[in-house]
Amino acid sequence: MNERIDLNNYYPSEDEPFMNERQKTYFRLKLITWKNGILREARETLENLQEENANHPDFADRASSEADRSIELRARDRQRKLITKIDSALQRLRDGTYGYCEETGEPIGLKRLEARPIATLSLEAQERHERREKAYRDE
Repeated sequence: MNERIDLNNYYPSEDEPFMNERQKTYFRLKLITWKNGILREARETLENLQEENANHPDFADRASSEADRSIELRARDRQRKLITKIDSALQRLRDGTYGYCEETGEPIGLKRLEARPIATLSLEAQERHERREKAYRDE
């Protein structure tokens, strides 16, 4: 766990054991870096919203500013939910279930985890889930 991994020079490989210590460290650092970036952006957004002068004399400017603020706050809410998913992934790393499909118990796959480090389902299980959702929506 104390192994130093440079995210720019290491990439998990199918040639090594799945979810070995290097891979766990790699994904832990990837998730923490992602979370810290989201938190930094949230702080910057709050600072910008506080600095912005909401007393626009022109009604159109005020409405535009309010619309921008609303969009920004919705984006921050989505990111708050994403942080919850990142925290959940970090917990799965601690308890040894990270990288394994919640539905089948099979490995999710490194390419999928690289693309979506918070994934909880294998690609096949995700596709089945989406087909079921679509079937329910179509009824």
